Order: sequence, then structure tokens, then C-alpha cells
Amino acid sequence: MHAWEAIQKTLDIIEIRIGEDISTEELANEAALSIFYYQRLFTRLVKKPVHEYIKLRRLAKACETLKNENKRILDIALQYGFGSHEVFSRAFKDTYGITPSEYRDGEIYLNNFDKPDLLLNYVMIDVGVPLISDGLVLEINKLTLEQAVNFMGIQCYTKIDGKFPNGEVTGVDDLGKLWQQFQQISNTIPSVSNGRKIGVVYQGGAPQGHFTYFVGAETENLDDYENFKLWTLPEGEYLVVGFEAETFEELVSTALNKALRYSLSWQKKKGLRFADFGAEIYYDETSQGVAYMEMWSLWLEEEKNG
Repeated sequence: MHAWEAIQKTLDIIEIRIGEDISTEELANEAALSIFYYQRLFTRLVKKPVHEYIKLRRLAKACETLKNENKRILDIALQYGFGSHEVFSRAFKDTYGITPSEYRDGEIYLNNFDKPDLLLNYVMIDVGVPLISDGLVLEINKLTLEQAVNFMGIQCYTKIDGKFPNGEVTGVDDLGKLWQQFQQISNTIPSVSNGRKIGVVYQGGAPQGHFTYFVGAETENLDDYENFKLWTLPEGEYLVVGFEAETFEELVSTALNKALRYSLSWQKKKGLRFADFGAEIYYDETSQGVAYMEMWSLWLEEEKNG
């Protein structure tokens, strides 16, 4: 067994028993490691100490329950291993900057710490070969876009600090808020029937320390955009990372975070360079009940044959 497999085994155990009192000694025994070496290896691979990671995963699960189930906050606190309402609320506010009540009562989106899929750090796939791991189905391909595609929508500037790496930081998700705003006005955009939606990260006119995030719908009408922004996906050769998940909620959270981290690692190991924007493309239609999306990166001219 590889070292990462031993740690992954304990990550699976933590997830199954997330509300229970699990000792580090028990987890080390499951990994067949000493407590000292287990803690050291866990922190190295997961990027959080064991107890900190367990707390963050409990909070992530509690966030789901706060929004989706009509339970008292105290009951949720106890369900996920927090000793009291006070302990839970303090941990929640320290992590996200708001209280559980504020989150439950408001239209707020949060970034959570995902359960790592350590296999993705050690497997390199070829172009056109699907990768299946822990519920994620991912494939990397090359695609030539022969005609630019226009999108119409809205954008915002957001701080770079505290946003990356995806799935490894916590706090309020202002990009999720922008998507909510877009959904509220999307029916007023002259979009293509059954067209694609897009989310784009790029510098644009963002001030130092920030980036621009654009959300839009595919359009062919470039005259009627007084109240909107336009963004064009330029023609050229792209690296396209397509992936799917069982639900749309999973697709735009844990699956997206995994796919993005894997894509960046894959590109780095291949020594590839791309234009300074990243596009997330969403499709209205799903295949066989599976939610699907793609990440597009424009290949730089001198790197196409790299």
C-alpha cells in the first residue's frame, strides 16, 4: 500500500463516522502507522492537521444540513460532534466569518473544505482517456474552436486572497452570489435557445490583488446589451477538461474543485502554458441524468505542439 492510500483509507473512515468521536490513535492504527508518523503524513498530504480537518469536514456537513433540513441548530451541532450550540457557533464563525443563524436565514454561499481525493495527485492520464475516481468521471481532450462565441451577462471583482486552492479554503463564496444574481436576470438576456452558460476568471480591469469573474449566457445578439457585459470566447485551440457528477450541486462544488486542481496539476506536469483566462462552460441538457460541464483553456501559440 502506498502512503497516500493509507491516508485515504482514514479519510474515508472519517467521512463515514463524521459525527463520532474518532481518536488519532484509532486512525493511525487503521493506516498501520505510528501516531507520530500518521499525523505528520496526514498534514503533509491533506494540508491540515487531523483534528482541524475533522472540524472542517463536520462544518461542511453541518452547512448542508442547515440549508436542507428543518432541525434546531443545537441538534445539528450535536449530530456533527460539537458539544454544544456555543462550541458549534464559535467554530462556524471562526471558519466562515458568520454565524450558523446568519447562514441559514440569508442567501449566502460558502466555500467548504472538501474531502481530498489523493489518487488525483498521483495519476496522470493521457488525452482522451477517462479518469474515474471517488465519484468523479473526468476526461481531457483537445478542441479547435473555429469561430468565436459571444456571451452576455454580469461580472464582479473579487479578491484573489482566500479563494484558492479551490476546496481547500473556507469563507463566504461571493462568486456563488454572482451566479444567484445572474439566475435572477438571465431570462432578460437575449440568449441562444438551449445555449451554454459560462463562468470566466480573468484579470480584466480588476484592481491589484483582485480578479474579474464574468457570468453569462451564449448570445448572437450584440446590439442589446446596454445593461449587461459582453465576453467573447476567442477562436483557437483549447484544452478541454470535461467532467460529470450525479447532481448539479455536486458538479459545481466538489467535482469542480477536484477537476480544477487536477487540471492545473496536469498542465504543470506536462509543462504547458495557456492564455490568462479560464472558462467554465455549463450545458442545460444532461445525459442520462448526469450533470456535465467543461473547463476550457486556450493553448498559447508556441505551446500547441509541446
